Formats: sequence, C-alpha cells, structure tokens
Amino acid sequence: MHYNACQTNALETTLSTIKQRLSAIPEGAGALFFIQIFATLGYAILSSTLVLYATKKLGFTGKAATAIMGVFGAFNYGLHLFGGYLGGRFISNRNLFVGGMILQVIGCAIISIGTSSTLYWGLAFFLTGSGLNVTCLNLMLTQRFKPEDNRRESAFLWNYAGMNLGFFIGFTAAGYYQLQEDYSRLFIFATIGNFMAIVLAAANWRVLCDLNTTLLDTTPGEFRWRLVVGLAVMTGLVPLVEFMLHRAEMTGNLVMIVSVTIAAIFMVLTAIHNDRRERNNMSAYVLLTIGSLVFWTLYQMAPMGLQLFAVNNVDRMVWGFEVAPQWIQNINSFVIMFGGPLMAALFDKLRAKGWNIDIPRQFSAALILIGLGFLVLPLGIATASSTGLVAFKWIFISYLLQSIAELLISPIGYAMIGKLAPRQYQGLMMGTWMLVTGTASILASDFSGQIPEPTEGMPSITNPIYNQIFSKLGWGSAIVGVVMVILIPVLRKLITDGPAPAQVATADVTAKPA
Repeated sequence: MHYNACQTNALETTLSTIKQRLSAIPEGAGALFFIQIFATLGYAILSSTLVLYATKKLGFTGKAATAIMGVFGAFNYGLHLFGGYLGGRFISNRNLFVGGMILQVIGCAIISIGTSSTLYWGLAFFLTGSGLNVTCLNLMLTQRFKPEDNRRESAFLWNYAGMNLGFFIGFTAAGYYQLQEDYSRLFIFATIGNFMAIVLAAANWRVLCDLNTTLLDTTPGEFRWRLVVGLAVMTGLVPLVEFMLHRAEMTGNLVMIVSVTIAAIFMVLTAIHNDRRERNNMSAYVLLTIGSLVFWTLYQMAPMGLQLFAVNNVDRMVWGFEVAPQWIQNINSFVIMFGGPLMAALFDKLRAKGWNIDIPRQFSAALILIGLGFLVLPLGIATASSTGLVAFKWIFISYLLQSIAELLISPIGYAMIGKLAPRQYQGLMMGTWMLVTGTASILASDFSGQIPEPTEGMPSITNPIYNQIFSKLGWGSAIVGVVMVILIPVLRKLITDGPAPAQVATADVTAKPA
C-alpha cells in the first residue's frame, strides 16, 4: 500500500511538473512547432533536388541550374522582406501564411508534371508562397513573447528543430526518389506535406491570431480594403516571378541592387531614430547583419556548388551503400533537430552559472566554425584517391561544423529581432534579416558558377578549382569571425534591454557617441 502510494505521489508530481512546463509555453507556440515541420517539406525537397532535377531530368547545364538555384534562394528569402510588411500591415500574418501555403501546394503540383515550362510556373507559385509566408510564421512566434522574455531564444531553437525535422523528412524522401529518378512522385509527396501545414493552421486558427501589429489598429473597413490589396499583390507576384526566373542573371543583379538600397534606407532610419536605446540596438543589428551575409553565402553553397562537388568528386559509397546527395544534407538536419534543444538546455545551464553567452559571441563563433567547415575540404582534396575522389568523411566533417555554426546564428538571429527591433520596424527588420540570405544565395550562385562542368574532366582535374573556391570562402569567413570577436565589446555596449527611466535620462546627457 505504502509503495503504491509512493508511486501515485511520484506520478502526480511528474504530471504536475509537465503541466507547469506546458502552461509556461505561450499559447500558439506549440502549434507553430508542428506547423513548421510540414511547412518546411516542400522547400526541403525543392532546394535539395532542383539542381539535380534540372541537370539530370531536364538537361540544363550545371551553370544554368545553379543560376536558377541562386534566383530560387534570392526570391525565397528576398520576398521575406515584403512578407513581413504585407503580413503586418495588409493581410495579417496568419492569413498570409495560409495563403502562401496554398500557393506552395499549387506550385509543387505543377512541377510534378515534369517539363521545363511547368518547372518555371511551378517555381513561380511556390516561391511567391514560401517567400511571403516564412516571415509570417516567425513573427507569429516572436509576438508571443515580450521583448524582455528570455524564453524566446529557447522557443526559436525548438522551432528551428521542428523546421529541420521537416528538412530531415524532405531530404530523406528526396534522396530515395532521386536514386530511382522518380521526380513526379517526389513533388507529389511535397504537395501533400505542404497541404498538411494548411490543415494544422486551420485547426489552430484562434490561437495564431496576430499580436501587437499596426494592422490591429485599423477599422473593419480599412482592414477589408487592405486585405483586398494584399491578395491582389500576392496574385500579381506569380507571373512577375515567372518572368524573372527566365532571366536569372538580370534578376541576380536586381536583387543585389535592392539589397544595397534596403541597407542604405535602414541605415538612414537608424541614424535618424529618436530613441537612443533603440537606435543603438538598430546599429548593433546592422553590424551583425553584415557578418551574417558572409555566413549565409557559405551556407547557401550546400544545394549548389557543394552538392555538385558531392555528386561528382566525393566517394559516396559508405559501408557498401550509395549515399544519395540529398541524404548528405541530412547531416545538417540531424544535428539541428537534436542539437537545437540540447544547445538551448546547455546555454540555460551555463548562463545560470554566470557564463556570458550572448548574441555577439555566438555570431563570432558561427562565422569561425563555418569557415573551418570549408577549410577541411581542401584537406580532403589533398588526400583524394588517384581518380580524384574525396573520402566521404571530409564532407561529413564539413557539414557537421556548418550545422553547429548554423545553430549559433540562425535561430538566434530570429530571436534577436524581438530583442532589438522597435515595434514599428519589427516586420522590416525580420524581412531584412531574411533578405540577407537571398543576397547570399546570389553570391553563392556566382561562386558555384565558377565550377566547371563534370564533362570537362575527371575529379582529379576539377579538384584544384574546388580547392581554390573552398579555401577562399573558408579563410574569408574565419577572418570576418575574428573581426567580430574584436567587435564584441562594442556590440555589447550597443545592445541593451532598456534601463530604468532615470538611467536613460542620465545616459542621454552624459554618454558620448560610441
């Protein structure tokens, strides 16, 4: 009896602890975790398969395929800037998210037809949807926390783990169908996965409502008018994106011009912002974003030049089994899925012990790690076989280092917006942060375009060019990472959570410009 009573008490204690932890999660955050899994599937499949599908199925050259992949990344991330503005001011974030997912479903279904024409139109639908709705999902999550709430970082790490679970499923399916060259079923699988995200969003519609956006200040009549305008913009973007996809080089140049223009505008907004504390936070954001551009340029090499290197110059036979190119990217997904929650728990413990693990330190470490991830590849090339094939372990180590680096910068970057962004610039700063990745995609495409076609020679002939590119990127990132380490004291002075009013007044009077 006494033993059973102890068991009952232990069970009640455990259930009570679980209940307390669940009650501490803001309403809607848990739903967004599962929605993220299915929302990611289509992008995971397309991003990991597009270059191979275009070259092996549709007959594109490697340079043409990587150019399209560059535009794919540019639009996917570049439209995030527009999505943040459109969701917060015209359609609402949850409406825009579901509308974007509908476009992604249509896009994947069209691509499954299997022609060059349907590829362009399918990508136009898909990119318009994914480009507009990803920012909405991140904003819905960040809005569930107050600016000073430290749980935001853990929530984004968990959400990032959910996203990478979707990547893991997508990459696994893509590799399986890639080995069979059954692309039609692969894209139908992506269609079904994205549709499930719509179902989950509809089931949790009430708890996903927008919080603290300017759209909430409008009258019902203004809201309806803005909704009509927003839907018209979504519809009009599809043929525009299709037109631009056919002109990859011009589109890449346009993205670079837009990126420089947006950067200049944001710097002006930062300089003229009245609130000193918020202006300092925005200045820190600018410096961190410049560093992140280097990181994402290297990271975006994975579905482009790095994938071509894995296909043509790496021995993918491991223990008698052929490793599909997409499965190599699952190294990244696996590390993120399990490393995200573990890193969140580790950082909580270290901070409780007094360790100062902050945003500047994490960004610096990420840049150095991804640089090392590329610098190990020339070592693999130096020890390649007589035919030029590089041992699989080298690309495994590279992806492992890149994945740890990603954990330090990507989810932390999303959480950083809620910490540094003034209310009126929240959508702009979230979108700008993601626009950087689009710009990096164009730069990665340029680097990948320097790689010769596989038909031009054996791996032993193309290896020197890979060696040159990987060395250049690796050392560049490592150097920028060291510069960021030097800037850590400056960034820490700029980033503040908001001192008491009396302290603010004193700081405004006595502080000198940094």
